Amino acid sequence: HEALRGPIRNSGGGYVNHRLFWNIMGPSKGGEPSGDLAAAISSAFGSFDAFKEKFSQAAATQFGSGWAWLYVDTNKSPATLEVTSTANQDTPAMEAGKVPILGLDVWEHAYYLKYQSKRAAYIDAWWNVVNWDEVATRYEQARA
Repeated sequence: HEALRGPIRNSGGGYVNHRLFWNIMGPSKGGEPSGDLAAAISSAFGSFDAFKEKFSQAAATQFGSGWAWLYVDTNKSPATLEVTSTANQDTPAMEAGKVPILGLDVWEHAYYLKYQSKRAAYIDAWWNVVNWDEVATRYEQARA
């Protein structure tokens, strides 16, 4: 069974990560979250702009292929929002109680055709398609 661990981790992680990625974006989206999610982001990071800077930094500095994440840590009481990055197809969900609600694919294949090696430009443009309503729904589900 140990021989299957890597392939399952990579394939399973790829599926789970991309399923979230494609569902938290949409045309004519972007802007800022509202309601409970906006309040939680402000509480955890000080402001939406501070969150956006921290998340973008996690995405920009992920060495090689990977992901940047906003996740709900349900191990804490009350549950808190955290930002992290992971390599390859790893996800915070690999640890009990960590529920990703926003993820950005920073594998080069995600942006190379349009942005070449300009990861920062890709990250900046990505904020314009984040579907905050979907992220808020995932936030509420994680806290339930």
